[in-house]
Amino acid sequence: MAAPAATAAPAPELERFQESAPLSLGVELELQLVNTHDYDLAPYSAEMLRLIGKMSLPGAVVPEMTSSMIEFSTGVCHSTSEVLGELTTLRDALVRCADKLNIACVGGGTHPFQQWHEQRIYDRPRFRQLSELYGYLSKQFTIFGQHVHVGCPDADSALLMLHRMSRYIPHFIALSASSPFVQGQDTQFDSARLNSVFAFPMSGRAPYTLHWEEFAKFFAKTTRTGVVKSMKDFYWDIRPKPEYGTIEIRVFDTPLTIERAAALAGFVQSLGSWFLQEQPFVPEEDDYMVYTYNRFQACRFGLDAVYVDPPTGEHLPLREHILHTLRQVAPHARALGAGAAIEMLAESAEDGLNDARWLRETHARERLLAEMVRQAADCFRGRPGSLV
Repeated sequence: MAAPAATAAPAPELERFQESAPLSLGVELELQLVNTHDYDLAPYSAEMLRLIGKMSLPGAVVPEMTSSMIEFSTGVCHSTSEVLGELTTLRDALVRCADKLNIACVGGGTHPFQQWHEQRIYDRPRFRQLSELYGYLSKQFTIFGQHVHVGCPDADSALLMLHRMSRYIPHFIALSASSPFVQGQDTQFDSARLNSVFAFPMSGRAPYTLHWEEFAKFFAKTTRTGVVKSMKDFYWDIRPKPEYGTIEIRVFDTPLTIERAAALAGFVQSLGSWFLQEQPFVPEEDDYMVYTYNRFQACRFGLDAVYVDPPTGEHLPLREHILHTLRQVAPHARALGAGAAIEMLAESAEDGLNDARWLRETHARERLLAEMVRQAADCFRGRPGSLV
């Protein structure tokens, strides 16, 4: 007698979009763990988690793909000052734990001279599964980013916010870029980190739709193929997070300081307020005709990139468009308590300064990548005289 045919497992359903406070914030930062001998990456995330687990802290501290990485995140915040307060508490705790282990925590989107083949996959089922699926790409994913969640009133508003934010992906990349060096070489990119993200098959941008019902149909089609099992499998530049009621912006390199990380979150929140209160434009699918070009320009040239304005096709300096945008959102930033954050970003954009430039200038002065990393570790600690 023939065995009964196997029944295919039902495809997972898209989670219901949860309620969240509009413009609430959550910030995640992935950090490098380095030894204090030669400032190469050090596989100490398990030890760090053991020590940090004994403390009462806001937010969360969790492992990442490889064991020389660690991620810390705020809880739900409502202002830039609240974000900075929680990041400061978490940063200080991580630094104390690192000191006990004779290692250091460092920002930056890439470690400048680590060798990917020496990295160890953190022992967690999802990471092991990803390693089996993606092979060497998993170890090359030893890169470090900042993710910013912003609360949206409802599911359709989240998609509208996502596609509006997509016009400003180059701005986010250029302002946060901190990954010019890879495996001992200056890549000539301000953000080389994103080149590793683009290697993954489900990276890039979300499909264009402004209605959650249509997005749910897309999700159902992709899950039926078995390629995708949950929203975590999409490595998009911005993705909806229905379980939190947010959209998550994922293109930022981890800054060298928590002050810059909080300022970038304030920029996102201020843009979101401008979108919600003034409805300045309706995003169109044609916006994405220049999306990849603009993203490449920002990764390659940072604040010196060229920006193609999606609705007009006009070519102009990205720095000029960043400054114009910061002026547009400044009233919203002041109302949200993010005025100082916007001023800080405007000042650095005006001067052409981002973390990638600081790293290059430090290396040019010191002529030693390890010394550059040591000074970057001082930046993260917030020591006087270091970068802010």
